[in-house]
Amino acid sequence: MHRSGFVNIIGNPNVGKSTLMNELVGERISIITSKSQTTRHRILGIVSGNDFQIVYSDTPGIIKPHYKLQEKMMSFVVSSFEDADIFLYVTDVVETPSKNIEYIEKLKKVKVPVLCLINKIDLASGEQIEELRNFWKENLPDAEIFEISALNKVNTDKVFDKIFALLPEGEAWFPKDQLTDKTERFIVSEIIREKILQNYQKEIPYSSEVVVEEFKEEEQIIRIKAVIIVERQTQKGIIIGHKGSSLKKTATEARLEMEKFFGKKIFLECFVKVKKDWRNNDFNLRDFGYL
Repeated sequence: MHRSGFVNIIGNPNVGKSTLMNELVGERISIITSKSQTTRHRILGIVSGNDFQIVYSDTPGIIKPHYKLQEKMMSFVVSSFEDADIFLYVTDVVETPSKNIEYIEKLKKVKVPVLCLINKIDLASGEQIEELRNFWKENLPDAEIFEISALNKVNTDKVFDKIFALLPEGEAWFPKDQLTDKTERFIVSEIIREKILQNYQKEIPYSSEVVVEEFKEEEQIIRIKAVIIVERQTQKGIIIGHKGSSLKKTATEARLEMEKFFGKKIFLECFVKVKKDWRNNDFNLRDFGYL
């Protein structure tokens, strides 16, 4: 008997959804930073064995949209309700548990199993964890609750075992050697965007998008040309920095990360362009893969 299913991960920003998916997949598929709205797309991570395939789906953190990009991000969360075989609702010991209560109400109505994962338990006392467990027992009565630390790999094996036990019978959705549904260009763009999130403050990371214009793989090296898109000329100056120092730092960090991921030498060129108000422009959003 072969089993397969979609395991969709949802939750509020910064609760550790991407860290959890990377741990469950065993590879670094989703980028991770301490900033909210790090994940913008719905990203699949695929784990296959001889008799099973688990398709994990990482989604953007739940927010109330203020511009069109955020509306598109939330559409990825909504779509995760349409094809789930199992839901992982990730919360943590830091956030207000009742935040975005409408999604908790939606989860109560789904017809598939829900696992409620209380993450970051290393940051809380036993008493706090017990209070949260009681809150989630009351608010998601049909869900099975797990107390975990995705970062420290605490109880993530128990979560995997439960997912495996719940998998429905079915054929594989993807080739067994496929790791994600995203292209190499997408992974490159996400690695660069992660470094932007880490190296710049305030509005800069949220006003930035990355487009990979060239990806040429040769026997010994991969040659990549990427363009960082910002909304204003002043943002372009900040991204580049004094005599190009900030852009060089970001590009160097991204290149080293790519070399680890692809296991090959990388030649990376990064440029910066301005597209005014791209986050509210349907044409730009479609061009960047949000429609």
